[in-house]
Amino acid sequence: MNRVLMLVTISSRKKISEFVKFYKTHQVETGTISLGRGTASSEVLDCLGMEDEEKGIFFSIITEPIWQKMQKGLQKEMKIDIPGTGIAFTVPLSSIGGKRTLAFFLDGQEFEKEEETELKDAKHELIIAIANYGYTTKVMEAARTGGATGGTVLHGKGVGMKRAEQFLGVSLVSEKEVIFIVSKKEEKNAIMNAIMEKTGIGTKAGAIVFSLPVTETAGLRLLEEL
Repeated sequence: MNRVLMLVTISSRKKISEFVKFYKTHQVETGTISLGRGTASSEVLDCLGMEDEEKGIFFSIITEPIWQKMQKGLQKEMKIDIPGTGIAFTVPLSSIGGKRTLAFFLDGQEFEKEEETELKDAKHELIIAIANYGYTTKVMEAARTGGATGGTVLHGKGVGMKRAEQFLGVSLVSEKEVIFIVSKKEEKNAIMNAIMEKTGIGTKAGAIVFSLPVTETAGLRLLEEL
């Protein structure tokens, strides 16, 4: 299999930069860092050997062979198995908004497209759009023309943006906004196409978009009844 995956890495704010450097040695050049805070109780933190501190969350797109190569390095070099170091996991992507976006994410990674597969029971999709800072409103306006009803925004910072500018030939700022939109599976393409056409690569928003399958939901009953 040669699937495309979203890699999510969560560690302390101080240590997340070390993971980014490690990933660069494995051809993972581009991603987005957001900040967060852990919510575990003090008892749980004590058991895990972790401190209640700000967390760094690194999102990137990789191929399955790259992930397989990095797993041993995460254990041996980054000591990720030691409590308190961090966690890393992958989620398979169901779609990516255009060939340029795919090439942007996988710059340097070998990839051969295989027959697309879907989770048959997935009724919803999580659409993720990463745009230049200050353009959330325009991205959401575009998404609504495709059928989106709302979204959630995280603030982040792009990694490898200078390299991406040379590759795409467009101006990209380091500050990013990450927009999460949950939609019905049958409405996903219309929403993603609207975002790409109105606020995608080549516009000031510079949005890139992809989606993940959602297997279970809660609180979306009203959406399903529309």
